[in-house]
Amino acid sequence: MRKNPPDFLLLLSVIILVALGVIMVFSASEYSTLVRYNDSFYFFKRQVVWAAIGFAAMFVALNYDYRRLRRWAGLALILAFVLLVAVFVPGVGRSSHGASRWIGMGPLTFQPSELAKLCLILFAAHHLAGARGRIGEVRTWLPLLGVTTAAAGLVLAQPDLGSAASLTGTVMVMLFAAGLPWGHLVALGLAGTAAVAAAIYAESYRFRRFMAFLDPWRDPQGSGFHIIQSLYALGSGGLLGVGLGHGRQKLLYIPEQHTDFIFAVLGEELGFVGAVLVLGLFLLFIWRGLRVAITSGDPFATLLATGITANIGLQAIVNIGVVTGSLPVTGITLPFISFGGTSLILSLVQAGILLNTSRFAR
Repeated sequence: MRKNPPDFLLLLSVIILVALGVIMVFSASEYSTLVRYNDSFYFFKRQVVWAAIGFAAMFVALNYDYRRLRRWAGLALILAFVLLVAVFVPGVGRSSHGASRWIGMGPLTFQPSELAKLCLILFAAHHLAGARGRIGEVRTWLPLLGVTTAAAGLVLAQPDLGSAASLTGTVMVMLFAAGLPWGHLVALGLAGTAAVAAAIYAESYRFRRFMAFLDPWRDPQGSGFHIIQSLYALGSGGLLGVGLGHGRQKLLYIPEQHTDFIFAVLGEELGFVGAVLVLGLFLLFIWRGLRVAITSGDPFATLLATGITANIGLQAIVNIGVVTGSLPVTGITLPFISFGGTSLILSLVQAGILLNTSRFAR
């Protein structure tokens, strides 16, 4: 099969998002890191290193024939479950703020749920591509649903409801793309909604966050604090923003200002124009990703491109929804922009695979 150049607009959107992310990580964290580490460049230097590693990994993925990935689908799924379980092993997993989401490797940490998303996308694409014409049969979609539920359950136990919902939503989009009948999709969607509602009700802190989403001013110094400070930042930005580096809410007002709530800092400093630019770049990424999926003649490539596009797109939608008060607070980062080595590198690897499939599209 003849190779084409990779999708230019898709590549351009990724490069601009990462570059903007590195700049915003520095701006959002310079004050807090000066106070805590006596180094304004503490997170900036690390993000530059992760970006360099991520682009190198993206280049490898771009030039590694995506069709060879099918042979690793089963092993990738096993690896994902091993790592998801490992976070609960004493001495291996690391905890922070009551969550056990990381594996320690010396001074470095690794978040297995990010890799699990990619592994599950790969397995789902392989499984569904091999079941063409039989997608409506229970024996085709039920095993995949069982694997997805088990993975989401382990992520939820960390606890990380946002990533669990994102992972499940990605597989649902892939089932839709594979042709699962509407009746099945509606039933699974209702079951998933009920599961999320139960998860919120089962944990008091999640329930408080949900109530804060409905009315953050009921507890402005507690559960509503994140949303209120985020909205202050976005509202202060106006049309053109207060200027890069001149934001006030990042001065230890917004929690997690360089990770989960970096979009709020961006909105304050770059204003409505900057926020729309980021939204436009993500929409460009989603459009080109879906275009790759539609124009791929290989069912495996179609499903793989759909899964990657849905995964990154859903994460962006959830993160921006949280920051703008449109969704309850969850601990999910903004792809390509938020600080974090695991998230950035694996997002770039996914972009590389997507660009690889674009080289074989019609």
